[in-house]
Amino acid sequence: MTKEKTESNSIENIFEQLERIISRLESGEIPLEKSLALFEEGMALSENCRTQLNNAEGRVKELIKESSEKT
Repeated sequence: MTKEKTESNSIENIFEQLERIISRLESGEIPLEKSLALFEEGMALSENCRTQLNNAEGRVKELIKESSEKT
């Protein structure tokens, strides 16, 4: 995975994308079909974010475990 691809999928970038989607949905100025498409995109972004957070949590737990085993 390239650095550009990694940066575009960072947690921060995902939050920015989700904020834009939410703003558009809340505006009430887009047709139903577009709203559904944006909702689906938001759900996919949310799942990506959840996966990244779960991976980070797993790494932290592993580091804590390794640290406690060394003492």
